[in-house]
Amino acid sequence: MIYSGYLTDVCGIKLGHASDFEGGTGLSVIIPDSNNTAAVEVRGSAPGTRETDLLNPINQVSEVNGIILSGGSAYGLDAASGLMEELEKDNRGFDVGCGIVPIVSQAVLFDLAYKNPLARPNAKMAKLAYKNASYDNKECGIIGAGTGATVGKAMGMDKAFKSGLGQASMTLGDLTVSAIVAVNAFGDILDYEKGKQIAGPMVDGKMLSTMDNIENIAKSFSEVEGKNTTIGLVATNASFNKTELTKICQMTHDGYARSINPVHTMFDGDTIFALATNKVKANVTIVGALASMVMSRAIANAIYTTKEK
Repeated sequence: MIYSGYLTDVCGIKLGHASDFEGGTGLSVIIPDSNNTAAVEVRGSAPGTRETDLLNPINQVSEVNGIILSGGSAYGLDAASGLMEELEKDNRGFDVGCGIVPIVSQAVLFDLAYKNPLARPNAKMAKLAYKNASYDNKECGIIGAGTGATVGKAMGMDKAFKSGLGQASMTLGDLTVSAIVAVNAFGDILDYEKGKQIAGPMVDGKMLSTMDNIENIAKSFSEVEGKNTTIGLVATNASFNKTELTKICQMTHDGYARSINPVHTMFDGDTIFALATNKVKANVTIVGALASMVMSRAIANAIYTTKEK
């Protein structure tokens, strides 16, 4: 069963993708309307990011013009320049007096070992994704940032399980909370609500549990070091400042913990962005709790929609 909903169920957010299916990589761009608030929380120990420090509550800028989730490891960070060019053309950015500077944050995952290690998201792909972006995008699975995503890599890439991009949303009265995530974890994936493992290392056609085999896996950790990372974003139509939204980001990581095992490892750069479109009033704790649940559902959908393609 695929859980319902999409990131763009929160009004005022565009989503677009660009994919290199032959090379095995891609990216997804999230373009929020003006007057948004953004935050981020990095929990993994091997992150690849751009313009995340500015989202710290103590820093000046609280609004972004775009967020990129991409493959390509650190090479994929080149894509942001393309999105900045397009946003500048549309006169979207932070006014610095002598012009504007588009605020583009980004997180990358490692997919270089999936197909072609020389295939990497770039500025051209970001421009294409920007042109493709719409307020009703519903694409999941092997698309965008999820094109080269795999999970359950504790026993090596040859035993990895194909993953992808997942989306989900929930509503409570006039409040909407949604999520998107590219699941590229070292660990196994669980459907938290069903209480079952849905992805993990595949050996002789059988799905194994990473934690059940952790003693033997520990002998070869070096083979998978730094080759993972789950990156996602949670959005809401509620109104929050950066401090409140950062707390929601922190709570959203509980969705990772419920659905990925092990998670936040030395081999993952797990990162979650948050966007608030600031339309309705809501409680931080309520939104954080819903965000963690909707992220769990999006993670499960990254597996379910990939299997169906």
